[in-house]
Amino acid sequence: MVQSHFNEGELVGVLTTQPLGRVLDYKAPQGGCFAGAFVEVPLGPRKILGVVWGAGAGDYDYAKVRSVMRVLDVAPMRSEMQTFLTRAADYTLTPLDQMLRLATRAPGMGDAPGTRKVYRLGSSEPTRMTEARQAVLDVLREYGGLAFTLKELAEMAGVGTTVVKGMVKLGAVSEEDAPRDTPYPKLDPNYGGKELTADQAAGAAVLAEAVASGTYGTTLLKGVTGSGKTEVYLEAVAACLRAGRQALVLLPEIALTGEFLDRIEARFGQRPAEWHSGVTQTERRRCWRMVGLGDADVVVGARSALFLPYRDLGLIVVDEEHDTSYKQEDGVLYNARDMAVLRAAGNGAQVVLASATPSLESWANVEAGKYRRLELKSRFGPAVMPKMSAIDMRSEDLPSGHWVSPSLRAAMQLRIERGEQSLVFLNRRGYAPVTLCRACGHQIACDDCDARMVEHRFLKRLMCHQCGATKPMPTVCPHCAVEDKLSAVGPGVERMGEEVQALFPDARVVVLSSDLYGSARAMKAHIADIAAGGADIVIGTQLVAKGHNFPKLTLVGVIDADLGLQGSDLRAAERTFQLMRQVAGRAGRAEAPGEALLQTYQPEHAVIRAIVAGDEEAFWSAEAAERKAAGVPPYGRMAGIVLSGGDVQQVFDLGTAMARQDAALRRIGAQVFGPAPAPIARIRGRHRVRLLVKADKAAPLQQALAEWAAQFKLRGDLRMAIDIDPQSFY
Repeated sequence: MVQSHFNEGELVGVLTTQPLGRVLDYKAPQGGCFAGAFVEVPLGPRKILGVVWGAGAGDYDYAKVRSVMRVLDVAPMRSEMQTFLTRAADYTLTPLDQMLRLATRAPGMGDAPGTRKVYRLGSSEPTRMTEARQAVLDVLREYGGLAFTLKELAEMAGVGTTVVKGMVKLGAVSEEDAPRDTPYPKLDPNYGGKELTADQAAGAAVLAEAVASGTYGTTLLKGVTGSGKTEVYLEAVAACLRAGRQALVLLPEIALTGEFLDRIEARFGQRPAEWHSGVTQTERRRCWRMVGLGDADVVVGARSALFLPYRDLGLIVVDEEHDTSYKQEDGVLYNARDMAVLRAAGNGAQVVLASATPSLESWANVEAGKYRRLELKSRFGPAVMPKMSAIDMRSEDLPSGHWVSPSLRAAMQLRIERGEQSLVFLNRRGYAPVTLCRACGHQIACDDCDARMVEHRFLKRLMCHQCGATKPMPTVCPHCAVEDKLSAVGPGVERMGEEVQALFPDARVVVLSSDLYGSARAMKAHIADIAAGGADIVIGTQLVAKGHNFPKLTLVGVIDADLGLQGSDLRAAERTFQLMRQVAGRAGRAEAPGEALLQTYQPEHAVIRAIVAGDEEAFWSAEAAERKAAGVPPYGRMAGIVLSGGDVQQVFDLGTAMARQDAALRRIGAQVFGPAPAPIARIRGRHRVRLLVKADKAAPLQQALAEWAAQFKLRGDLRMAIDIDPQSFY
């Protein structure tokens, strides 16, 4: 029997958030402690956070073992959470201390309960408005009634705390005494259900029954865009609430949360807890603590919400499950979709993977009988799926430096005359992807990365989309010093905005790109305005493909449908298919029928033909057959190893040594490819070399990789990142 309580002086094993590679022994404090307790322990001269992981090892002189300093006043970590972190660490080959850091990302965890001053929007405007006061009001309005601490509000507004206190005296800001953390209001499963169609009701009944069973299972909820998948899985959330358990809904983009929170409130009468980078530190702390106490029924969040300390998790919904943003590409490398399944399996919870264009991994798991499949085949109400067509750009008369074909232009003109909206889609942020010197041919690159800098005319700067570095737009070529010969090459969404505005000078043209907004909430407000009819033509990146509903939008024009088909990524065809179908799905979501036009120079390409024909099953079957023949995911296993360092020769030498000493991998029948320069061979001044490991589906890959990597000691600034099931190959 596993020991659950330790008396004072007994040895306990404490896992800390420090990179020590092992659990440390401490003596239980006065009053003892439970397994899973969050504790503060001494390490050298410091106090650090840890969790009582179990009994101590006892392999150290007891007289020298130090005591736990205090037990934090938060709910202990449950055993299923410990199991999840351990299994996730083993799967992703991540040190356990890094997994614990993911699970303890709440500020002020150790603070004692009590009250503190919080600040909200007041009831009156200041009689004299200054720039600083306006900044405070802007922050408060932007966050829609959320509370801030004094320090938090002042920092976010970029003002001194005296400005905020002065506004309290004027009544423009309200100062309140509030409990440090309050329970979230209870959501009512019977509050506001909508009338469902026959196939929605049938799907909802299946999900509700699965949730009520209290057992693990995964369901792929597939439905064309606009078919009402959200209403169906919200019925599963209702069943979870009736069972007295907690539900988590994962969304791929913060920009989607505002609209989604409104839907939750309309369905259940209250707003749920939020967990993502757009909420305040105060709210993060409250969410973490209340989830652990069972005082948050539903959490809506980004991928890291998987690591919250749920008291009784009964349902995880992964909305737009195919979305690549569910893969964490730095730090701990994990896929939230896969981790959701792992988390649910240990909690006796159900998983719903919702998408109009599922990932091939989920499709294959359905085919193998691991997942159940529910399908919604028609759009809700009078809406029908848009008509899809390809525009063969080889036969279009298009002047140089222009990208909107005459055929697409005519279709857009027709929508303007009807008072309907058009969407012009181009998956390139900024103004132009390349800035070229017409005198010497030099392309302006990032100083620290092997990547071209992208012009952002709105910001009047060049930006590196790899490391985020920016610099002013030069007037002189940095290579040949000739003036006024720098030229923008190729289109980004900002340049498309210019072209479309010139073609339709009287139209209201809006460019939707994450670069153009100061905050997620400002972007949400603008999207709501567009949905209400505040634009005639929307120019957008993939941001617009994700879950937004524009009722007046009846035409989608894709500028470069071939863009995603280039390159050697094994998922290129799948991603192009998904993105094009998702973008097309923005059209015709109300009464007026929609149309999607794809500009392409390869209309005979198998992927373009499949998109236009709408024959999804044929596409998936063909794509699955190709992947199976090649032995790549989801029908084989892959791992990407990226080595990096300041000295390119040292990095290559390590890669070469790893490729030669591969006995541990050969024993399981795995192959090593490389070393080779990574496609982006330098980021932030660090040289990058890639190796790829490929193995059979059933091979014990993690164990072999761990044994293989352990042979090599990383000296100096050399770093190794192992990515199980890589999603990108940059």
